[in-house]
Amino acid sequence: MANKKRRYIILIILIIIAIMLGITTKAVKENRNLNFLEKTIKDSTSFIVNIINKPIDFVKDKIKENKEKNDIYKKYKKYKDKALKTDVSLARIKELEKQVNTLKESLDLNSTLTEYDKINANVINRNVGNWYNVLTIDKGSKSGIKNGMAVVIKQGLIGKIISVSNFTSSVKLLSTDELSNKISVKIKIDNHDVYGLLTNYDKSKNVYLIEGISNSDEIKKDSEVVTTGLSEIFPSGILVGKVKKVRVDNYELAKVVEVTPSVDFDDISIVTVLDRNAKSK
Repeated sequence: MANKKRRYIILIILIIIAIMLGITTKAVKENRNLNFLEKTIKDSTSFIVNIINKPIDFVKDKIKENKEKNDIYKKYKKYKDKALKTDVSLARIKELEKQVNTLKESLDLNSTLTEYDKINANVINRNVGNWYNVLTIDKGSKSGIKNGMAVVIKQGLIGKIISVSNFTSSVKLLSTDELSNKISVKIKIDNHDVYGLLTNYDKSKNVYLIEGISNSDEIKKDSEVVTTGLSEIFPSGILVGKVKKVRVDNYELAKVVEVTPSVDFDDISIVTVLDRNAKSK
């Protein structure tokens, strides 16, 4: 009974709404003044329609707003992805440019040191805990590398080969705190060269220490320091660095020269190994 009564009520409401809509439509079509009843019905109908349309319009606005936000997000993501790709591409280009420049420097070095056999190699391993002592290159005895060969880059001397396998070699750097062999070097001054021994590397100051120089010799700042070629390891004329500071030793008998390395030991990727005896064989 309750369900049947509810159906009758709904049916009556629908009939009333239909009648009101019909009257309103007719009143709109007929271009005439409305009476009180018609005005009341029209206003009531408009009120009901507005109430019905309010949530519909609200939903439509939300859908539109979400769509606009979604479109903006998609555009933002698109531009962000493009920017990221651009940054990655620029970083890759810079890295490739750096590699090309390093290769050019190696070629320039090859054309300069014509009296030596040269073997170019890539740095493939460098232990963080042993960073300034040793690095590993991708050439070994199969490529003609032997213990004791000098290792250089375009900017100057970096060290020597200390161990060799078939396809790799270890390079002991001049920046090591375990410099066992003293290196004969000369300092170029105005009218002659001053000879001394590179005995140590001061990591805290980033300088080589050169000893065995007479206290009477006048040495200027920024004078070039190169290898002498007097040893069996390092060829003559390889740049080591430039004079940074000159001081006397503890006995005030000789000078100690601090030399800034010509190479950046933190940035070594391609090296050249020199065989000084190859051309005389």
